[in-house]
Amino acid sequence: MTDLGPLFGMIERGGVVMWVIAAMSVLTLALIFWKLWRFAVTGLWRKAQAEQAVALWIVGQDSAALLMVTPASGVRSRVVAQAMTALRDPILSQDGARDEILRVARRELNEARSGLRALDLISTIAPLLGLLGTVLGMITAFQALQATGAQADPTILAGGIWEALLTTAAGMAVAIPAGVALVWIESLTDGVQADLEDLVTQIFTRDPAGKGV
Repeated sequence: MTDLGPLFGMIERGGVVMWVIAAMSVLTLALIFWKLWRFAVTGLWRKAQAEQAVALWIVGQDSAALLMVTPASGVRSRVVAQAMTALRDPILSQDGARDEILRVARRELNEARSGLRALDLISTIAPLLGLLGTVLGMITAFQALQATGAQADPTILAGGIWEALLTTAAGMAVAIPAGVALVWIESLTDGVQADLEDLVTQIFTRDPAGKGV
C-alpha cells in the first residue's frame, strides 16, 4: 500500500491554502470522471446510427429512418428522432417543428456542457490560490528573518521559502489538468453541436420529391 505520509506532510506545510488546493484537486478528478461517465451513458460519441437514419430520410424512407433512432441511443439520435417526429406531426407547422427541435437540441447540449463552469473556475482560481499561499509563506519567512536579525540561519530561511513555494506548484498542478479537461470537453460538445446542425439541416432541406411514407 502506498505511504501517503509525505504527501500529507507537504500539505500541512503549505497551510490552509494547501488544504483548499488539495480539496480542489479531488473535485477536479471527480468532475472529469463524472463527465466521462455521463458521456458514456448519454451516448455522446455515437453518431453512425443518426447518420444512417438521416440517409434513409433523405431518400424518402421516413418510417425506416424513424425506426432506426427509436429508441434513441445517443445525443444525435435523440435530436434526429425528435426532428423526424416533429416534421411528421400534422399539427405542427414547419416553424413549430423547428422550435421544438431547437428546444430539444439546447437541452441535450446544456446537459453535455454541465460542469464546465466548475472546471473553468478551478483552472482560474487554483494558481491564484497557489500564489496567495506563496506570498503568505514568504511574509512569514521574512518576518522570522527580521526577528532573528544578524543571527539568522540561511538554511532556515531557505526552508521557509521552499515550503511557501509548495502552494504555487500545487496550484499549477491542479489548474493544468483542469484547463486541459475543460478544453477537451468543450471541443467534444462543439463537435456535437456542429453534427446536430448538419443532421437537422439535412432533414429539413431534403428534396420534397423524396418525401416518403
